[in-house]
Amino acid sequence: MQEPTAAADRETLHAGEAREGDDALARALALVRFLRVRCPWDAKQTPQTLRPYLLEEAHEVADAIRAGDDAGLQGELGDLLLNVAFQIVLAEERGAFAAAGVVEALEAKMEARHPHVYGDADAPPDWESLKAAERESADDPFHGVSAGLDPLSRAARVQERMAGFGFDWRDLAGPVEKVREETAELEHAAAEDASGSPAPAVPPRIGEASPEVAEEVGDLLFAVVNASRWAGVHPANALLGAVEKFERRCRRMIELAESRCLDWKNADLATLDAVWEEVKAGE
Repeated sequence: MQEPTAAADRETLHAGEAREGDDALARALALVRFLRVRCPWDAKQTPQTLRPYLLEEAHEVADAIRAGDDAGLQGELGDLLLNVAFQIVLAEERGAFAAAGVVEALEAKMEARHPHVYGDADAPPDWESLKAAERESADDPFHGVSAGLDPLSRAARVQERMAGFGFDWRDLAGPVEKVREETAELEHAAAEDASGSPAPAVPPRIGEASPEVAEEVGDLLFAVVNASRWAGVHPANALLGAVEKFERRCRRMIELAESRCLDWKNADLATLDAVWEEVKAGE
């Protein structure tokens, strides 16, 4: 194993992986500098005005990846790169940092997180323990967890943060049992919320539940995220897959119903459920 290197030598360790055309990334910075001088719209942009576009483009990149759309992914990555380049150029202009500093900070972080590559470790380090060690100097264990993450991803991230300090379940059985416990508490809270009232024919509108029921729903979702994490599945990806499966099956159910001249919009639940089970069996 090679010994850790200074910043000046770090490039030599991975310089051999450089390929023709890599310098094209630098042209994105030149493009932004060019537009800043010549376009009034680009000239007036700030980090804050561009933030919504950065988030939007990141989501569109993720959508292209999810769809397996390589042609779309190429274009969306270009849009995302433009936003990254824009933030770097704006930082240059205000004297905060430059592109070289961004890359050097990235290289330093990756070197520290890959002692089996840059140092003399025999195996990769435990990811969460390593990140916990990086944050030991911070008083807040959740420092750096983005408030802009979707709730499922944020829940998983804060759970991972505490797991890095040893505050975690011993195995999957723990969070699974917690899901059962929180399910029972939700049922109890919902029953108390409806005490003295007839059972509703349809679910209440979102937002009509009591604060107690809303809190129990949150606890249940948080427990499910823990179980998902222990099962080795990202909760946001798992939920997205379930949503897409539900949509696919509903569309197929409607197609089957219409092919049989069934008025699915006014059909009773038993009729729709029978077609639904047929769709499931067909998959």
